[in-house]
Amino acid sequence: MAVVPLQYRFDGPRTAPVVVLLPTLGTRWSLWEPQLPELTRRLRVLRVNHRGHGSSPAPRGPYSVQELGGDLLALLDRCELERASFVGIGLGAMVSLWAAAAEPSRVTRLALLSTTSWAPPSLRWQSIGERVRRFGVSSVVDEVTRSWFTPGFCEQRPDIVARFTEEFEKTDPEGYAGCCDAVANVDHRSLARRVHAPTMVIAGAHDPQTPPGHGRRLAGVLPDAHFEVVGGAAHLANVERADLVNDLLLRHLAPAAVRWP
Repeated sequence: MAVVPLQYRFDGPRTAPVVVLLPTLGTRWSLWEPQLPELTRRLRVLRVNHRGHGSSPAPRGPYSVQELGGDLLALLDRCELERASFVGIGLGAMVSLWAAAAEPSRVTRLALLSTTSWAPPSLRWQSIGERVRRFGVSSVVDEVTRSWFTPGFCEQRPDIVARFTEEFEKTDPEGYAGCCDAVANVDHRSLARRVHAPTMVIAGAHDPQTPPGHGRRLAGVLPDAHFEVVGGAAHLANVERADLVNDLLLRHLAPAAVRWP
């Protein structure tokens, strides 16, 4: 499949080291707004939307993580970026991990949130993708989004939950279904051993989609990784506990930012 020109935007100082932020399935670059004020103080932030998310085109699927990673590497070439750090959540973390294994010289540091090296049962994601192709994204909205936030957060911040739900419902059905196929077929257990960038793996303590055990196992096979659990958070830990996640990201990415005066 041909490379897809992804929607992207830069924020932060032009001369600072670059960090690429990749969202999860069913979300777009607005997912990272809680991180922008902190990260853009020291880093140039490149936010990207996957195929079918935001204004990124959605060719007919199925897709693979390799193809989504190819889109990302082509974007780095187009922006003339030789090296960058990567921060990804969910599907974005899977794509980041693939890119770090495929072209290790381009990846300075990695932060992988709410993710796994292997996503059984694959039939669930295949079923979700098939339903979306037949009946649209709205047919799976409740099933998909219930893992994003804890019940307490949903009660306290219904405005944020509603905003993410509305954005999810605007996702292109073919793009979303194609990305579901990519998640269903991911198996990075051997690929992870080829990643040598310093890596931080973060899991939400109450994430029903990728419980902490997934992140712990992933960190265990990465050559240079450490694992963190964020309390009081489900799948979108960077939103629900932005305070803790921002602190972890800044401490991990700081070595990449010291070149900027």
